[in-house]
Amino acid sequence: MSQINENFLKLPGAYLFAEIAQRVKAYKTKNPEAEVISLGIGDVTQPLVPAVIEALHRATDEMANAATFKGYGPERGYDFLRKAIVENDFRTRGIDIDPDEIFINDGAKSDTGNFQELLSVNTKIAVTDPIYPVYIDSNIIGGRTGLLGKDGRWSNVVYMPCTAENNFVPEIPQEHVDIIYLCYPNNPTGTTLTYDELRKWVEYALENDAIILYDAAYEAYIQNKNVPHSIYEIENAKKVAVEFHSFSKTAGFTGIRCGYTVVPKEVTAASQTGERVSLNPIWNRRQSTKFNGTSYLSQRAAEAIFTPEGHTQIQQTIDYYMSNAKQMHDTLKDLGLKVFGGEDAPYLWVGTPNGLTSWEFFEQMLNDANVVCTPGVGFGPSGEGFIRLTAFGQHEQTKQALDRISNWLR
Repeated sequence: MSQINENFLKLPGAYLFAEIAQRVKAYKTKNPEAEVISLGIGDVTQPLVPAVIEALHRATDEMANAATFKGYGPERGYDFLRKAIVENDFRTRGIDIDPDEIFINDGAKSDTGNFQELLSVNTKIAVTDPIYPVYIDSNIIGGRTGLLGKDGRWSNVVYMPCTAENNFVPEIPQEHVDIIYLCYPNNPTGTTLTYDELRKWVEYALENDAIILYDAAYEAYIQNKNVPHSIYEIENAKKVAVEFHSFSKTAGFTGIRCGYTVVPKEVTAASQTGERVSLNPIWNRRQSTKFNGTSYLSQRAAEAIFTPEGHTQIQQTIDYYMSNAKQMHDTLKDLGLKVFGGEDAPYLWVGTPNGLTSWEFFEQMLNDANVVCTPGVGFGPSGEGFIRLTAFGQHEQTKQALDRISNWLR
């Protein structure tokens, strides 16, 4: 008799964004005349920039010619893209990364979810709270999280609350942990860590033989010079950190699918015999077994991001979204709401008024203003009493949504 992996049955309800989609669909079914605007799920709206489109066309033409056709590519990714990443994302910041430490993926979500496969089931994980759901859900599937308590916390997970009271800066754990998930600029709160704050985490990892899984998917949106774009800007971080990047929000690749993971050869974990094992070749073996690589077209498109023309065009798109974020931040603050983020990230973290829960506010905003947000509690217990808004809409729709929210709340 075939038996299910019981860990899948521990996953609570539907995936957060699937639940939101179901509720919005149900509302539209009952109210077919309603014009709903989403400021919730973080998909992008601006088209791919010309440099990327031109690269896609060239790559497509190559695929139509037997002499230049590409089949299976290398699991780590093509050299041309890995070298472009090293030169532009790291060496320009004084960081020494080897191309063989770069693994091209189909977006950060896959690798942040899959990397836990390299680790023992007994590994103790620590997460910021609130947190991007895939970090917890993938470890539930991996059997590390224990039981779900009535407070919404898993018994074998160390939670590091990020609240308005501590300026959304997580405190160092008081107990030993093996793996620390950090995402900065943060999804969902839109907040950041300074160099000094991030340095404390690297020091903790060095002292406690821990590994930091650092999600830097939104680093291109950083405006503040005191906020690091990579954890490897911190001394000795290459000994303890794996870093995840994505072109989804940087360059509008949510449909193209491409990103990368950095696994320094210096990052090690212990075997049962106490031998130190480098994670780089282990991750390569995992990818070779389970992943056939990102498409050639996607990688040529990503390469174009690093050309002078591509860089300029991408920055214009980022500026477009960040102008939305500023307008959202200013408008919501003028309405008397508590607003965080939106300055170094395309996300805004907004306190719900009048003691409403996250889902209550979600329902009221959907019904009364026809605007979709993301309930903060879906990101963890400390997210209760907040909603997440994204700045990835079109200018006109963003303004229209803000007008609706203003009229509703007033």
